Formats: sequence, C-alpha cells, structure tokens
Amino acid sequence: MDLKIEKNQQYVLIDIPQATIDTEASQALSKSVASLWKEGYTNIVIDLAQVQNIEQDGFSVLRKANELCLRDGGLFVLVTKDDELTEELDGAKIRDLTILPTVEEAVDAVFMNELEGEFREEEDDEYDYGGSADEEGSSSSKDEEY
Repeated sequence: MDLKIEKNQQYVLIDIPQATIDTEASQALSKSVASLWKEGYTNIVIDLAQVQNIEQDGFSVLRKANELCLRDGGLFVLVTKDDELTEELDGAKIRDLTILPTVEEAVDAVFMNELEGEFREEEDDEYDYGGSADEEGSSSSKDEEY
C-alpha cells in the first residue's frame, strides 16, 4: 500500500488513499509512523478523507501513534468528515485524540499546540529562574543579618 506522505517543518501529513485500514494498511502506517517519529516528527496529521472503515489492527496503530506524539509534546490529528467513522474512533477510546474535519484545521491545531508548548516553556523558565533568585536573595540576606 502506498501512503502519500508530505513532510513539513512542523508536521507531517499522511494521506491514506483507500477505503479500509486493514492489516496491510495498518502495517504500512505503523512503519511510516515509526520512521517519521525517529526522524523527529512529533506532529502527525492523518487524512482519512477516503477511509470508511478501520479494522482492529488500524485502531491499534492509531493508538500507538497517538501515544508517541503525546509523549513528546506533539499532536496527533485525524482528519475526517465522516460522522460514522468519527463515532468509531470515539468508541476506540484513544486518549486525547484530536479529530478535525479538514486538513487546514488540523494544521492550525498543530501550530496552536506548538505555540502553547512554547508559552508553557517560557512560564516554566520564568518560574524556575524566579524561584532560584528568591532563594539566593533570602539566603544572602540571612547571611547579612548574622
């Protein structure tokens, strides 16, 4: 099975050009996701526009891919407008799974996630710096008093 893979700086877009994610498609997707993750991609968007059915192997691969992305602070997004498929995905109980109707919205979500991550890092840096500065200041003032 040939997956269409489009690499960008912030994310990778994978298009699955068939109606069913069966065992063969699941294996191809699993290999592709593992390879992309090793390359450093933590934001993965999978376009399911042509997909109408996902077999159990497919759900397992999607679950693992989602966990890889989340573990590294990235985002795993599935794109579909198919309400029945969305219900199946919801029923699979994949933790913190993002499902959006268009690729454009998925890309926007990736960029928003990146920005949120940067803001969190800045807040953490400010807090860490402030905490150590306060400790230094309080210890030096104690030394001066004695």
